[in-house]
Amino acid sequence: MWLSSSSVGRKMVMAVSGAALLLFVTFHCLLNAVAICWPATYNSVCMFLGANWYALVASVALAALIVIHIIYAVVLTMRNRKARGVQGYAVSHRPATVEWSSNNMLVLGIVILAFLVVHLIQFWARMQLQEIRGSEEIIPPAAGTLFIQQAFSLVWTPIVYIIGFVALWFHMNHGFWSMFQSIGWDSTVWIPRLKKIGCWWVSLVICCFIAQAIVFTVRANEGYYKTNPELRDQYKGMLAEMYERDFGPAGAQTSYFIQQTPYDQVVQQLEMIMMQVESSYPTDEQFEAQIQSYGAEQQATLREQRKDEQRAFAAYNKMLEFFNYLDEPVHGAPATLELPEGAQQVIVNQ
Repeated sequence: MWLSSSSVGRKMVMAVSGAALLLFVTFHCLLNAVAICWPATYNSVCMFLGANWYALVASVALAALIVIHIIYAVVLTMRNRKARGVQGYAVSHRPATVEWSSNNMLVLGIVILAFLVVHLIQFWARMQLQEIRGSEEIIPPAAGTLFIQQAFSLVWTPIVYIIGFVALWFHMNHGFWSMFQSIGWDSTVWIPRLKKIGCWWVSLVICCFIAQAIVFTVRANEGYYKTNPELRDQYKGMLAEMYERDFGPAGAQTSYFIQQTPYDQVVQQLEMIMMQVESSYPTDEQFEAQIQSYGAEQQATLREQRKDEQRAFAAYNKMLEFFNYLDEPVHGAPATLELPEGAQQVIVNQ
């Protein structure tokens, strides 16, 4: 195939995939700006995307672009080294100002890839992937600001991100004009212009990224994303929607109560429910003893009802864990919830 067998075709693929990735990075920068200026709107965007089909299609397309870009970068680098020695890109003009980045595009790409893996683990794996797997953590997958809170409250996160951004600047700054030259736009008039355009564009994006990482770090260490009243109400609404989704019409009333009731009152109500569980809910042995006098059909019905109750109690417990997480100190221990023994038994038996 021409795109993979010829040098021109491979360069064309590199140029197109690189241009698409540059546009995505710019979009990501704008989305981060939303997280800073309107954090609740950022969560709404995360909720809109989630694991919906259009978001999954976009994720697969983006992953394919990254893989294609990496594969063709390695192939071009190996062929260039074999033909002309150690070079990153086969270009006819190589100014001294870009000599270092030009010769180290593959190394820069590896640094960026390592940074990308960290970023995916901290965000994508706990948001979209969490929804795909159906194994949700205490934090709702749409609560993107809380994942910012967790990631940037770590000392090493801003350091890793800034290193990644610097590598990204070198890589994109050279790649911007090089992709035009690779497809034949090797004009002594336009290449200098493209270098200036690319430098301004990439510098603006990377400077915004670094500024955003600093703001995220400061806010995370202040506990902003856990204590902001608007965000706390939004988190409460996310939990209510999750509850209604899990329990359907039967959970609609509870979901409505959670969404319409002030934050503190919801916490008090959940604590009261769990206290009632401890004081009155029978263990499995007690329950089986109580239903022995009923017929087999009634026993089966009662057991199903008990399973539904246990699922509800487990959901209440999960909500309480989440609220406790929001109320714990920013630099405190991981969120834990010590329930009475009877309530713990309910969760174990679900």
